[in-house]
Amino acid sequence: MLFNLRILLNNAALRNGRNVVVRHFRYGQPLQNKVQLKGRDLLTLKNFTGEEIKYMLWLSADMKFRIKQKGEYLPLLQGKSLGMIFEKRSTRTRLSTETGFALLGGHPCFLTTQDIHLGVNESLTDTARVLSSMTDAVLARVYKQSDLDILAEEASIPIVNGLSDLYHPIQILADYLTLQEHYGSLKGLTLSWIGDGNNILHSIMMSAAKFGMHLQAATPKGYEPDPSITKLAEQYAKENGTKLSLTNDPLEAARGGNVLITDTWISMGQEEEKKKRLQAFQGYQVTMKTAKVAASDWTFLHCLPRKPEEVDDEVFYSPRSLVFPEAENRKWTIMAVMVSLLTDYSPQLQKPRF
Repeated sequence: MLFNLRILLNNAALRNGRNVVVRHFRYGQPLQNKVQLKGRDLLTLKNFTGEEIKYMLWLSADMKFRIKQKGEYLPLLQGKSLGMIFEKRSTRTRLSTETGFALLGGHPCFLTTQDIHLGVNESLTDTARVLSSMTDAVLARVYKQSDLDILAEEASIPIVNGLSDLYHPIQILADYLTLQEHYGSLKGLTLSWIGDGNNILHSIMMSAAKFGMHLQAATPKGYEPDPSITKLAEQYAKENGTKLSLTNDPLEAARGGNVLITDTWISMGQEEEKKKRLQAFQGYQVTMKTAKVAASDWTFLHCLPRKPEEVDDEVFYSPRSLVFPEAENRKWTIMAVMVSLLTDYSPQLQKPRF
């Protein structure tokens, strides 16, 4: 028997006396699901349909409700192990994956460059085959997308992209879950990107149109997104009847936007470009001046860590900022990814509106 439940989705806001967005969900017997992702790799959202991405978000909401709100113990990954390859350090990716996988009864194994050198002391092919014999899945946070492609080709277990030079799909899942919780639906939202044409923007470009979201992106000259990704994003926009606009003017990208989004200007591995990049990104800081041209219901996202030159304190710590719920949702979305790729579990929560 189904019954209505009210879920408080922004505990941080509640503690600070802010208005809290409340969503109504229905909960009961498992609902029939036609999407099957078990055994798949998650290298880029380009490889997933809108319904498949929605399913991962649905499962994320289900995990969050059953475990966080109801206090249930769901050992869905009991007896399973995860290899975690980290060429780049991370707070949120490591913590969300380790704690999330363990919370579901699994055993995560953290491997740094001190433990494993992809393609250096052992070939990628050999590494993939060894890991396939000892773990049930691998999450790899690497410099090169091509390394992930080789791992996926040679492994017999699911490979998940924890970040690469081209894409960061698990971050975008957390972003979309956060926006769905706040706005109640994603369709029709306008995303305003102001920053580098990097892996985060690429992942948005490979997925936003599949939800009916529009994208307005501003990048400095010389820092535009990858041309091949832009071409495919234009195709997605045409197929889904959404708008995609690319500009070098931050205020033009922000105008009418529901969600202001930025990211680091200097990624790991780009430290030598710092001075040049800081000069190129002058005028790209997100401030209340930026917000003034956005939609009246504007919110702000940043995948963290954040530097003050990217967004000022007034915006970053404002009630409109969703950065901390966004960070927490990294955990629920990566849990959903692992459950969907490794099990036959179906959500018990009614599917949210997207």
